[in-house]
Amino acid sequence: MNKKITVALLSGGVSSERDVSIKSGDQVFQHLDKEKYHVLRYDPRADIPKLISDAPGIDIAMIMLHGPYGEDGTVQGLLDLLNIPYQCSGVLGSAAAMNKLTSKHLYEQAGIPSPAYLAMEANERIDTGACVRRLGLPLVVKPVCGGSSIGTSIVYSEGKLADAAAFAFAQDDTILLETFIQGTEITGAVIGNNDIEALPLVQIIPGADRGFFDYAAKYDNAETTEICPARIPDDAAANARNLAVRAHRALFCQGYSRTDMIVKDADVYVLETNTIPGMTTSSLLPQAAAKAGMPFSMLLDRLIELGLERHRHAGKNRCR
Repeated sequence: MNKKITVALLSGGVSSERDVSIKSGDQVFQHLDKEKYHVLRYDPRADIPKLISDAPGIDIAMIMLHGPYGEDGTVQGLLDLLNIPYQCSGVLGSAAAMNKLTSKHLYEQAGIPSPAYLAMEANERIDTGACVRRLGLPLVVKPVCGGSSIGTSIVYSEGKLADAAAFAFAQDDTILLETFIQGTEITGAVIGNNDIEALPLVQIIPGADRGFFDYAAKYDNAETTEICPARIPDDAAANARNLAVRAHRALFCQGYSRTDMIVKDADVYVLETNTIPGMTTSSLLPQAAAKAGMPFSMLLDRLIELGLERHRHAGKNRCR
């Protein structure tokens, strides 16, 4: 009889996305095949000493942490020190994707289209008129580091910009102001280390009372309609899948990622890339994987395989 693989399942943490992380962890725990895996659960808010103590007996970690201290390379660095493989991007890719300003710079260098933007620090005076003249209206205002659209607003008038900035600054000391592009919201997941497979695109239609795919829409099925594969022209779909792969590579991601995009007419714009997409019952990556013929348990098997493979061939690229 083959020995079970010991999996350290990390969820919870200390970020504003703690509740979502716990739900992802619960869903992953439910779908991991207990005939294959011996699963140990850890909440980094309290269990880091236990994780360190248990490290010699752990074969791989499944990181289901979202936001700072989980998705930004922090836990990944700890696991590298402990010589524990994990299913997601390493320190470099995680940090680059988590910081939306860094992502913007890397997208630009890779020729990946993304909305025009400005970055602002908390100690700067906001010249609302200059921002509107440069970027137009509406504007998207969001924290540089964060996820699940927490702290994000759409601003339709100059008079609302200062309040939206304060809302975003409550989450981070640096914020982005982006030109709002009206179009079809889609997301494109990819999976793989060196050979990257683009999964079917998911189209996202927020509820009528939602201006965009915000926190409530993400985690309340009643708020949102999700269609997979996305109902967009074939040329746009091919372009979007290609951009999801290019974004994954531009940010030095590994294992898997999910890139959010907007389709306007024949153009596709990349918004951001998530290195640890949600794994709740309403999450988008499992939907896309299922449409590609990969049920949830099989998806988890694949991610574990990729994490172990990457660890075996880490060599000089461990920081990725």
